[in-house]
Amino acid sequence: MTSADSAAIDPELLGELGDMLTGLNKNSVPITAETDFNADLNVDSVAVMDFVLAVEDRYDISIPINLLTEVRTVGEFAAVVASARSA
Repeated sequence: MTSADSAAIDPELLGELGDMLTGLNKNSVPITAETDFNADLNVDSVAVMDFVLAVEDRYDISIPINLLTEVRTVGEFAAVVASARSA
């Protein structure tokens, strides 16, 4: 993700996702667009899928699993959520 991409992320959505990640953020790292699910949050794939399901329920959206294979950061995930919300 480039800095231009991260600038386009809705800060409100990013904040909401950060709030939803509180339970998974064992190291209390600041949640930004660049926060890496694995490297920074040390979240395993099962926890990520639980998080994705919670996001789908909250926003009443469906996120195709194939879109998640390339998502590493919270910002990239926020872009996927924003796209699903506008579809």
